[in-house]
Amino acid sequence: MRKIRIVTISIFTLLTIASVFFATQLKFTFDFDQFFPVGDPDLAFFKEFTADFENDANFMLIAIPRKEGVFEQKFLEEFHDFTLKTRQLDNITESQSLTKFAYPLKTPFGITTVPAIHIDQPEKYEKDRQRLLNDERFVYNLIDSTATTLVVALKTADKVDLPSADKLVADLDSLIQLYNFEDYHYLGQAYFQSELVKMQQEEVLLSAVISGLLVSLVIFFLYRRPYGIAIALVSIALGMILFLGFLGATGRELSVMSALYPVLMIIVGTSDVVHIMSKYIDELRKGLTRKAAITVTIKEIGLATLLTSITTAIGFASLLTSRIGPIKDFGINAAFGVVIAYLTVIFFTTALLSMFKTDQLIKLGRNNEFWENLMERTYQFTLKRPTRIVIGSLVVAALSFYGISTITTNYQLENNLPIGKKITKDFKFFEKQFAGYRPVEFGVFAQGDYKATDFEVLQEIDKVEQYLKTIPYIKSVNSVTTVYKSINQAYKRNKQSEYKMPEKEKDFKKYERFAARMADGSADILVSKDGKKARITTKILDIGADSIKAVGDRIDTWIVQNTNPEIATFKKTGSGIILDKNALYARESLLEGLGIAVIIISVLMAILFKNWRMVLISLVPNVFPLVFAGGLLGFLGIELEAGVAILFAIVFGIAVDDTIHFLSKFKLTRDKGLSIEESIHVTFLETGKAICLTSIILFFGFLIMLFSVNPPSVTVGLMISVTLFTALFSDLLIIPVLIRWLMVK
Repeated sequence: MRKIRIVTISIFTLLTIASVFFATQLKFTFDFDQFFPVGDPDLAFFKEFTADFENDANFMLIAIPRKEGVFEQKFLEEFHDFTLKTRQLDNITESQSLTKFAYPLKTPFGITTVPAIHIDQPEKYEKDRQRLLNDERFVYNLIDSTATTLVVALKTADKVDLPSADKLVADLDSLIQLYNFEDYHYLGQAYFQSELVKMQQEEVLLSAVISGLLVSLVIFFLYRRPYGIAIALVSIALGMILFLGFLGATGRELSVMSALYPVLMIIVGTSDVVHIMSKYIDELRKGLTRKAAITVTIKEIGLATLLTSITTAIGFASLLTSRIGPIKDFGINAAFGVVIAYLTVIFFTTALLSMFKTDQLIKLGRNNEFWENLMERTYQFTLKRPTRIVIGSLVVAALSFYGISTITTNYQLENNLPIGKKITKDFKFFEKQFAGYRPVEFGVFAQGDYKATDFEVLQEIDKVEQYLKTIPYIKSVNSVTTVYKSINQAYKRNKQSEYKMPEKEKDFKKYERFAARMADGSADILVSKDGKKARITTKILDIGADSIKAVGDRIDTWIVQNTNPEIATFKKTGSGIILDKNALYARESLLEGLGIAVIIISVLMAILFKNWRMVLISLVPNVFPLVFAGGLLGFLGIELEAGVAILFAIVFGIAVDDTIHFLSKFKLTRDKGLSIEESIHVTFLETGKAICLTSIILFFGFLIMLFSVNPPSVTVGLMISVTLFTALFSDLLIIPVLIRWLMVK
């Protein structure tokens, strides 16, 4: 045994050194494209659409407020200078603001321009203010409705990577400090990418530290001996290091869900360690030698822990059915993590344990008596009150099914942004003062011999635009008609009321020769190169995925009823629309994945127990927590979306853990010749304590996610913590009742 210990510890020491190195190579990533559902037909259309035009997320907005109003000369001069300087930043291809914009005006000498804001003529500010606040092109886009905020709209390069996004945000921060602006707000994909990756890095570190401290405290109260505490903590920490090293060595990038990894690894590792150590200590107390005790521990608990690790890994691997990249990655990474934790405990922990005696590992006393008395009382309750347990379970299940019927998928982007951070405040600011963030696009397809810029097609586009402007959640609409409306206004002495499509085709024909100059390059992103396709760009407020879908359906119906399909057809698209489909796919893949997991675990149970009744007994207490979790979502009003959907895989994967430990011990005692009732009694006394301890550790382990600033992590942590107590209830109360009812005596 000494040689085995030396070899084992040496191997793990080398693995640890390598893992520390590879852990430093870990990469973090965030990209909305990651959350697009793979294989979705609307996604395929969206990619074709962006290939013809541009990605609707290639923008960065900087809002500069001034409480007293923006029409003040010094402020406008600084704002204009800031607008010009932003164009010089890396990955910025264009910058626009009202201080750069000029109205076109038709004169006898040709087309001239008039500044939208006469920066050097304060006496014209009030007139400029009134004109701009009545111009639908600018209100909610480049100026708010109270004229207290101006916006610089930046066009970014396509596919800005993380280092470039970090540099862009840092450059903007540095530039903006050169001016005397009282405040500023950002909105854009590069900003989201930079800030949310920083959040991920902070979350991983924070969750690792807090969960580590929590587990250290629990382990201290459990064992109260330096060697016992050290073995447990070193084993748990080693599993975490090896897991991070594995991720780094395999080049896996950590997504927004990576904050859950430290918690998962620590609590899964703790569960395995507690079961192994508890069994080893129990065998030593029976008078066995260290060699005999560790042999029994590996045979009995090692096998049970192997099964729990396999089933837990299967639970996480069920997420592979998802169409959403980060969820699939989380599932496979977590599954590998469970296996790594098991291998660490079964080899490294047992090698260390076999060196120590009982009094070196744990301080025995009244604490042990407490658990023995608690398990005895629980056993007696299941024996004497089975009817109450069944009725109570059925009532909870019925209420849970009702709660499930009330679950919605009407999630909002705001609910996925970090709590109390500037990025969230900025998002809310743009939602309140401007048109918001969620892009919605409409592809326009000219039919027959028509071109997208023909008068008849533009009339159809204008119909749709005018309808979109009647929807209160849409405050910004733009298309190629803007060019012709501006020309019409220029020809009509720049009257505000003349900003509209020309009513007569002869006027339209007259404007066509000016259209290229007036477009200033904007037509390139509004009409395809072949001239057969056009786009209408809008933004919709963050009212919730289901609500947005309902609005979209109404728009589609209106278009069918009020436009001429022989001239032009329309199709709704946009990154916001694609992202909103995640909730639907999350629900479908959740049911599909869990269904596959249940089937696989049923097969494993059938192989292990060779009894269909035991398969049924093992499944009921694991489905029950899932039903309870679903009901809890409904009653708490928590929307089902991608980040929240993973909690069912986690609950199933971990809940089955204690079920297998309970039933494995029951089977072992039955194989020794004990009766069913005697086997249940022994299982309570010998395995019940470890099940309770691991459930307590799991509860507090996931509860530390309440410290997270990421709302989905908070929700998942709270939900799992509460739900795992339902799993404990199922294991200790429902399983004994089912065994007595189904097993042949």
